Amino acid sequence: MDERSFALGPGDGEVAAWIEAAVREIRRAIGEGRALIALSGGVDSAVAAALVHRAIGDRLQGVFVDHGLLRKGEKEEVLAALRDGLGLAVEAVDASERFLQALAGVSDPEEKRRRIGRLFIDVFEEAAQRLGPFDVLVQGTIAPDVTESGHGGGRLVKSHHNVGGLPASMRFRLVEPLRALYKDDVRRVGRALGLPEAILGRHPFPGPGLAVRVLGPVTAERLSVLREADARFLEEIRRAGLYGEIWQAFCVLLDSRSVGIGPDGGRRLGHTIALRAITSRDATTADIYPLPPELVRRVVQRIIAEVPDVVRVVWDVTPKPPATIEWE
Repeated sequence: MDERSFALGPGDGEVAAWIEAAVREIRRAIGEGRALIALSGGVDSAVAAALVHRAIGDRLQGVFVDHGLLRKGEKEEVLAALRDGLGLAVEAVDASERFLQALAGVSDPEEKRRRIGRLFIDVFEEAAQRLGPFDVLVQGTIAPDVTESGHGGGRLVKSHHNVGGLPASMRFRLVEPLRALYKDDVRRVGRALGLPEAILGRHPFPGPGLAVRVLGPVTAERLSVLREADARFLEEIRRAGLYGEIWQAFCVLLDSRSVGIGPDGGRRLGHTIALRAITSRDATTADIYPLPPELVRRVVQRIIAEVPDVVRVVWDVTPKPPATIEWE
């Protein structure tokens, strides 16, 4: 789609006018055919779905892929929000074993993203054959995805799987109605479309999921450790009433073992978890959220006590730049 058609102004009237223009452009781009949309449960894909659904109605079919790289309980939460909150037809596909096999032995972050992107398209093409025919694939790609992937005049920071991971032989035509927007404007569009806060208020989650938060090789065991640690971090943030104040909070599993002290007082070699909590407006820059010391203490105590084989927890306090929000 023509990015020049998607220049969003600051006021509510500009948002309404932008939505009207976007709906017209989506109808022109899709024509009379049917469209398939990749739904992750995140803000971007949900807003893209609501926008395209307004344009073409029940000719839009959602597909949610469980790639086995989700947070704890996320599949059930996401499907309920998408089906009940958006009223969309959503097909759930369990491809977790395929993604784990594709990532086996892969440590390089860029290669992880490329493999995930290619396999996503394979899964959607299979879904299209089963549910279709479909001419168009809708994605919730936004401006930082494009620029950080080295497109549109940006310098490569990291390849987002929905940009740098797409195969040249892909049979779909792409429609990306949010491609020129940043996260804050995506949320404004979503509110104007009437999406529930349960969707709009979710912290951003990378398309490659926990694969880029498990540093080094991705295995079922390492994913389980990260998933359990992350769940406790978010539980304590919600319990403290801080979830809505933080742009993004998550755990990272480091790719090196650390020496700790076991319950018997002896040497124990285990995992290291990093905590990250940031504030941002549009994800192009980010600052550290000042987590209260008592909250950090509770999180560390719970992770060490409740997550097997974790012996050390550290807190990442690096802003963007020089760091990126995600570690990979």
